[in-house]
Amino acid sequence: MQKNQKIALILLGVGVLVSALLALSIGAVRILPLAWFSQWLEGSTELAGSSSTILWGIRFPRVLIALLVGAGLATSGTALQGIFRNPLADPSIIGLSAGAAMAASVFIVCIGWFSFDIIAEVSQFSMAMVTFLGAAITAWMVFKIAKSKTGTIVITMLLAGIAMNALASSFIGMMSFLADESQLRTLTFWTLGSLGGSNFLILAFMVPLCALGMFGLFRLHKPLNALALGEQEAAQLGIKVESLKRQVVLFSSLLVGATVAFCGIIGFIGLVIPHIIRMIGGPDHRYLFPASALAGGILLLWADTFSRTVVAPAEVPIGVVTALVGAPVFLVLIYQKKKEML
Repeated sequence: MQKNQKIALILLGVGVLVSALLALSIGAVRILPLAWFSQWLEGSTELAGSSSTILWGIRFPRVLIALLVGAGLATSGTALQGIFRNPLADPSIIGLSAGAAMAASVFIVCIGWFSFDIIAEVSQFSMAMVTFLGAAITAWMVFKIAKSKTGTIVITMLLAGIAMNALASSFIGMMSFLADESQLRTLTFWTLGSLGGSNFLILAFMVPLCALGMFGLFRLHKPLNALALGEQEAAQLGIKVESLKRQVVLFSSLLVGATVAFCGIIGFIGLVIPHIIRMIGGPDHRYLFPASALAGGILLLWADTFSRTVVAPAEVPIGVVTALVGAPVFLVLIYQKKKEML
């Protein structure tokens, strides 16, 4: 790993710590960092009144989940861009997030487990599995449609992603029509994205799922570097290209499924972050994966902090915030690709 890449990783690591500290302090109720940090140094974590509950019971798990979700989405975006060898690939652009949300909407309305408090914990885990299957099936369909004898056709991939997003939107619309009032509120939460329901139980569910997905993708850095040379060249180096594609789709779907299950649709993190990180430190996946994970966590953490403070005590859906940031970047990328083709 090059020196500038190591420096970038160190800076991003510091950025995660500083961002987490500030995010814990900022909100409708401001809690000065020095106040609770000095108490922690003295061996006490007690804060006056409701500040303790706000800090440790609400903001702390929310900050951790924001970092985890941002890291997972950025990691899956990095892997998908590597497998398609194109910076326009992204879990939301090619329909993974929409497929997961479509499965979630069917689960919410047709199964209705969320109506029973007794098995709420079971339903949350089941939701993660259902959204994983939805994302995996969508990824497989897009991959099959875009595949040709000469490789993956990027334009076909994007068009297939648009079609899957439209199909998912129609399914979600149908489920919204069939849903009762309680289910409709849940569907609205999933389609707009939110970290408002974050707690330690959700964190406990997400950590093993996201850890498995990110570890599975991180260990593929060498074959993804080889694939950058081309599929035929990678095969000549001993890389099992088709197996690599299946693994990327599997682990990316796991990450997207886990995040959509608990936080709804949060787009553009997997598109914007890997592209920026690649511009800063180069295309080596040994650097891209950890750097994108750290940067994705930082971006989503600040997006969530903005969403819960700009109109406090109400919240702007975090999917809206990430779209406002990511959509212009996506348009710039398309314009750049057009200039390269001319």
